[in-house]
Amino acid sequence: MKKLFAISALSLLALSAQAKDIVDTAVAAGSFKTLATALQAAGLVDTLKGPGPFTVFAPTDAAFAKVPKADLDALLKDKAKLTAVLTYHVVPGKVMAKDVKAGKVKTVQGSELTIATMGGVTVDGAKVTATDIAADNGVIHVIDSVVMPK
Repeated sequence: MKKLFAISALSLLALSAQAKDIVDTAVAAGSFKTLATALQAAGLVDTLKGPGPFTVFAPTDAAFAKVPKADLDALLKDKAKLTAVLTYHVVPGKVMAKDVKAGKVKTVQGSELTIATMGGVTVDGAKVTATDIAADNGVIHVIDSVVMPK
């Protein structure tokens, strides 16, 4: 009986030590509250909790604060537009910082982001401020602005 209990305890410990998905990782970081709210409003939480892999260029709360409040409020109420903006921040596959190259990259939304590497990495002009935040279904790179599809 003691062996069975020890095995069960180890199994529970192993389960709780597993990596988090992109959404849980972003929420745990604490600086992506607006992004989490937007993902919820757009109905994209389950998608980004899915198997992926995804590369997410995640705007911080400070990045969302640069968007005029009226514009952000309107965006949060327009599910189709919000979904387009959020999926524009997502690239299929897991692209680590060491693999980033300048050029165009197709997003889940369908348009292309422009990646530049001169003087630091930018995504459509937004500065990448942190890289390679690993999740079990992809990776997050933090950006300092919200990028909008053309």
